[in-house]
Amino acid sequence: MKLTVVGCSGSFPSAESACSSYLVEADGFRLLLDMGNGALGELQRHCGLYDLDAIFLSHLHADHCIDMCGYFVARYYRHDGGRCAPLPVYGPEGTEHRLTTAYADTPSASSMSEVFDFHTVKPSTFDVGPFTVHTERVAHPVEAYGIRVEHGGRSLTYSGDTGATPVLDELARDTDLFLCEAAFTHGKENIPDLHLNGREAGQSAARAGARRLVLTHIPPWTDPEVNLADAREVYDGAVEVAAAGAVYEI
Repeated sequence: MKLTVVGCSGSFPSAESACSSYLVEADGFRLLLDMGNGALGELQRHCGLYDLDAIFLSHLHADHCIDMCGYFVARYYRHDGGRCAPLPVYGPEGTEHRLTTAYADTPSASSMSEVFDFHTVKPSTFDVGPFTVHTERVAHPVEAYGIRVEHGGRSLTYSGDTGATPVLDELARDTDLFLCEAAFTHGKENIPDLHLNGREAGQSAARAGARRLVLTHIPPWTDPEVNLADAREVYDGAVEVAAAGAVYEI
């Protein structure tokens, strides 16, 4: 598998990065994990507008899904080659309604489903193209899911947005690459069931036995170097901070 960080900023885009969006590729299949603010523009640096094969939305906060509205325009109103066939989109219950409401002026109430084939995510295991994926609900104020993507004996686990939870540790058990949010700063924010800090991300990776940790979803007001140092204090494996455009072979 190949992982490309399309965007990794938390809450809103930074000067260096769009919000959460990660491209996972194997056997010519392209699965996008989230499409937050600014991600659609950055995505075009890494693949064509119409080259995605499936999208997974971890939850329906704007910094993880709002560029789906722009992507609807690209797919629905395409003239060259005609309207796109429906693209599989896996998201929490109510994803179609959320996107239709956010767009606010679709030609009809069902227009989103003309270019997106919506599938409701629950805790489960299923196939997406060549990938086997496992989803689990994590700790966030809205319905939110972490995802484990497996292919060829290798695995990638993406936390989505979550507070500390044993569910995440188990989802990332022995994973090859753990892409884990670290939005908070240890000793500064302490809000249960919302976000992790760098130390908590490192502790989760250590408990899970993850082979590599990449910290992501760090907002512009959070110092990533502090979170990186905090993670290294409690996790002995390789750890780094995600950066837009970074590529990982898994």
